Amino acid sequence: MYIRRNIKWSVIFRFAWVNLIKFTVWSTIVVTAYVFLKDMGYVIGIPFLPLSTIGIAVAFYVGFKNSQSYDRFWEGRKIWGGIVNYSRTWANQVLSFLECSPSLNKEEVQKIKERMVYRHLGYINALRIQLRMTTIHDRKNLSYVPDFKLANDRDCVETIGNFLSQEEYNDVVHKVNTATQLNRKQGEELAKLRKEGVINDFQHINLMESLAEFYNLQGKAERIKNTPFPRQYAYFSSVFVWIFIILLPFGLVEEFHKIAEGAIVWLAIPFSVLISWIFSTIEVVGDNSEDPFENYVNDVPMSAICRTIEIDLKQMLGETELPPKAEPVGDVLL
Repeated sequence: MYIRRNIKWSVIFRFAWVNLIKFTVWSTIVVTAYVFLKDMGYVIGIPFLPLSTIGIAVAFYVGFKNSQSYDRFWEGRKIWGGIVNYSRTWANQVLSFLECSPSLNKEEVQKIKERMVYRHLGYINALRIQLRMTTIHDRKNLSYVPDFKLANDRDCVETIGNFLSQEEYNDVVHKVNTATQLNRKQGEELAKLRKEGVINDFQHINLMESLAEFYNLQGKAERIKNTPFPRQYAYFSSVFVWIFIILLPFGLVEEFHKIAEGAIVWLAIPFSVLISWIFSTIEVVGDNSEDPFENYVNDVPMSAICRTIEIDLKQMLGETELPPKAEPVGDVLL
């Protein structure tokens, strides 16, 4: 997630430079052809009224698409906010409910608490990695996005492996849905603890409700990940924007020719480039908000959220050696 309040012009230019070149070349060709053909008695300009009507329609259409794209991003952020809240609840329940029993002494119960809290840290990191796996809906399908060379955040060994025993890690890492299997293991351990008298029925129900909520939040995130933004909106939004951009110089050149008997007709070029850039940027903003879990500049900062949960839960365990808070790199918080 880009966290700088004012986006650097260098970042804006990285998104815009390819299109700016296209717009400049196209508008220059149109204006040059208009000037030469005008002297020969041919007119290639078009009235600006129908063009402005198209522009208004395109603006409404793209605005609707951007609104829905932002909803997808914001829902993703709310989902991870829920994961943060329930992670704290889960740790609090585990640390508060688990007690000594005839079969388990204090040290053994403490190890179980640590194992269940650490397994949950493995769960959230496994979910983060799964959501960032590349799919057919990833950013390769976008028209143009610059490569910011962000850190690859999809290595299971360096993430969930640090929170699990080697045996448990080997058992879940090759499963289709590692996060789901880790949550299932939590349920299995809770059933065992209830039988051993470490937790009572009421506590067992409360803990299982927390696990159920994690499954609900995971399912919501997977729904966003696995369901692309409806292509009839996303694709035709791009088509309509480019139709407007292609026609724009033909309308502007005619309008500028009417001023000062054609003396400033060449001003149609910079104004055409400016208007085209505005419309294309609005379109790109929507494109970059469609998929909030792809490890890109404007996505939900799942790595930072997982680090926040890790710090909180380890402190609840009483640990003092904590990982550092996640910091933005190049104004981007992963």
